[in-house]
Amino acid sequence: MTFFGILDYIKPVLEILILWIVFYNILAFFEGTRAFQVFRGISYLLILFLGAEVLGFNILSWLLTKIFAISIIALLVIFQPELRQGLARLGQQHLFSIALEELEIIAIAEEIATAAFRLARQRAGCLIAIERGTRLQAYIESGLGLDAKISAELIQCIFSPSSPLHDGGIVARGNRLMAASCLFPLSETDGLGKTIGTRHRAAMGICEHTDAVAVMVSEESQEISVAVDRRFIRMDNREQLVGFLKDLLVNETKKKK
Repeated sequence: MTFFGILDYIKPVLEILILWIVFYNILAFFEGTRAFQVFRGISYLLILFLGAEVLGFNILSWLLTKIFAISIIALLVIFQPELRQGLARLGQQHLFSIALEELEIIAIAEEIATAAFRLARQRAGCLIAIERGTRLQAYIESGLGLDAKISAELIQCIFSPSSPLHDGGIVARGNRLMAASCLFPLSETDGLGKTIGTRHRAAMGICEHTDAVAVMVSEESQEISVAVDRRFIRMDNREQLVGFLKDLLVNETKKKK
């Protein structure tokens, strides 16, 4: 048997393998979002369509073909935000693998934690998005550029109630505060509840659209929490917050390296 003859047998297997890898990654990307159930349903329909083709069910095959053709347009309209996020992540750049060492990351975590608990005692709100893999350039450009070294004092000044920059959030990239008064997308997740404030929804929104970590101080309850992986984690003391950020960001560095 010639090489091309063997290739004719291998090609269908490779095509099926590639399709399954693509579908798996799409489902993994959209897991936890409203698009997840839809894509899972589409995968079932695709299996049904392939089965109809193999078994020669011509009417069922024709019907499914028409459904798929109409569904493509509907999906582009309904899931425009999710598709935009996915395309943005294709060009993501990794942050903490560039220059920061473990001691630098710990120092950053300590400055952010110190500022957060000081602001909580002053009954002032706070929202800090820490860039990881996905670039936050669009959100940086929505605010006022700073490009200053991260310090607890600077964060306190920004979120002082008398400061014109206290509305919105700030973006941290590496050991720099890139911008203040940034606009973050508000989460539309129903599970957050109707009593959740704008700052909570903005913290969850930036985590839903990117892989950023958001540190938040509630102005009303003085509660400090971290939004990551589509969930809130409450921080009871400064040491807990420092340890959590250190573990998260140091592990991110090791993973990227």
